[in-house]
Amino acid sequence: MAHITSIGAGLFTNLAVAEPATPLTANDIAALDTGSEFQALFATAINSIGGTPSTNTFILLPNIRELPPIGTPPNIVNVPVYGSKTSQQVQGQADAPSFELTLNFVPAEWADATLLGDMVGDGQVRIFRMALMNSESTGSGATKWASTAPGIGTVANTQYYWAGKIEALQIQPQLGDANTATVTLSVQSRIFGGYTI
Repeated sequence: MAHITSIGAGLFTNLAVAEPATPLTANDIAALDTGSEFQALFATAINSIGGTPSTNTFILLPNIRELPPIGTPPNIVNVPVYGSKTSQQVQGQADAPSFELTLNFVPAEWADATLLGDMVGDGQVRIFRMALMNSESTGSGATKWASTAPGIGTVANTQYYWAGKIEALQIQPQLGDANTATVTLSVQSRIFGGYTI
């Protein structure tokens, strides 16, 4: 399928983290630079609770409520110009984006000794994928949300990848709505994409 070509709500946009049996080394991560290399890491979905990492397995981050913008934020500096009514703008060095997402919190999915729970603050750099999707994949089973064919390629999609860490998880108890949590991801590389399958 091709990239998304029409205006629509990204209702089926998802965020996933690669979780192979053997963690990727810094050299492995540095060598990743093409869509097919990233997509190969996201072939089979596993559950955070009771899932077993294997070759090219990944976990979908569950119950996402709000996603932040993706990309490198601008760093524009206004420079005053003597005698001019307006200042000039110059581009400074862009900072790595902060990436915080809000999710409806189900404690069992982030508990100690679960795959996602153990990722929080462990310092391990992993590969993340955001797949923009306006419609649900027509695939099934563990490959429904895979970046490999057919997976999410059964519908229009655009994918972005980056190396990062799950730095923190903050719980926000709610008295009148679903409990929420904020998950903070650090971005350790440039953002690659958009790719499609």
